[in-house]
Amino acid sequence: MRVLASATWLVDIGRSLRTAFFMFWETLWPLILGFGLSGAVQAFVSHEAMQRHLGDHRPKSVARASFYGMVSSSCSYAASAMSKSLFVKGADFVATNVFMFASTNLVVELGILLVVLIGWQFAVSEFVGGIIMIVLFTLLAGLFFRGRLVVQARERLTADTGDHVHGPPENVALQHEPWRVRLRSKGGWADAATYTMSDLTMLRRELFIGYLVAGFLATLVPIHVWNTLFLHGHGFWTTLQNVIIGPFIAIISFVCSVGNVPLAAALWTGGISFGGVISFIFADLIAFPLLLIYRRYYGTRLMLRMLAVFWLVMSAAGLITQGIFSAAGLVPTSRPTVVVATQFQWDYTTYLNIIFLGVFGLLYWTYRNRDRLGGGKGAALDPVCGMRVDTAEPAARIEHEGRPVYFCSDRCKERFEAAQTKRPPGRSGAGKRATGPPVSGA
Repeated sequence: MRVLASATWLVDIGRSLRTAFFMFWETLWPLILGFGLSGAVQAFVSHEAMQRHLGDHRPKSVARASFYGMVSSSCSYAASAMSKSLFVKGADFVATNVFMFASTNLVVELGILLVVLIGWQFAVSEFVGGIIMIVLFTLLAGLFFRGRLVVQARERLTADTGDHVHGPPENVALQHEPWRVRLRSKGGWADAATYTMSDLTMLRRELFIGYLVAGFLATLVPIHVWNTLFLHGHGFWTTLQNVIIGPFIAIISFVCSVGNVPLAAALWTGGISFGGVISFIFADLIAFPLLLIYRRYYGTRLMLRMLAVFWLVMSAAGLITQGIFSAAGLVPTSRPTVVVATQFQWDYTTYLNIIFLGVFGLLYWTYRNRDRLGGGKGAALDPVCGMRVDTAEPAARIEHEGRPVYFCSDRCKERFEAAQTKRPPGRSGAGKRATGPPVSGA
């Protein structure tokens, strides 16, 4: 009996891994396309403008924050670090959070993945609901994020980062040139490839866990378990319960950024409502690791207030979005019995994957030769996550073995420092990226 049970478990694990792989295969070309477009936009949009235009949360500033978020990295950790950096430099707290919302919910790679895995209705609803969520948040945030609590958070961050000396970059970065100049330069496209590879490197853990967990959920969790978790057949109350529980699943899943799209596909197959899927995807900003980061940045009181307001607007946006799409007759009426087909087929997906693997190879070659092409000036690569960091405005910086090391966030800096304490005396733990020239990020 034990042998039979072990064999059954091995078969189930194999089926789950197979499902996870084909979910990845189905979305491979959208991932390369989405991250490639995101990298190009990040390379050709000036970061200085972000700091100048987010001084309040009036409609024009909110619109700017949304745009800057849309053209930034989709990584939740990088978005939270960028939001914190903008806040320290004087940007409005509400506007910086709007930037964070847009960065993780209104980005092109998210929409493409949603179209491929679940359907175009979810991609459209993600952008419609994202705008609704930003409007709701702006209205509520003026009431909940003001006064002494926000002032203390800024003072706390200023004290924490006051010992970091952020000098000018050793070379003039192409990012500070007019965008027309950058478009015609090899260095600009080398920077675009670097941003693409940095984002992929930074999100590899979230993507891996997202596909893996989704594969196991779609394969091993019986349908009656989903039916118990999500209400059915109670009209409005079903939708209300689903949009509230969606963010809770996001908190305990520990998966954020585009990594939660495969999980959303598994939840949709399992029975969660249309609005519940949307609120779950929105809630990548309250995954438990990010809550700990907010607590470290802003303190426990402000973190708890952020959690409450974020959860409220994410659920409300999911509820309103479902109402709009239901009234328009756009909510899908059928659900797939499986998330993806688990066998190779010579269809458009396979051909597109082959083409975009070639595109990825070109991007990778450009990234590896960025110094020779004139890219990477005034920038370094985070030695922990691989993100491209502006050496003039890093989220964190330390001196290691007499050389500066730059980080995209305090989280990466702490992981780097913790790794050094575990190494035997006399051994360098900086690695090739950390010990190479900070300008090139080698």
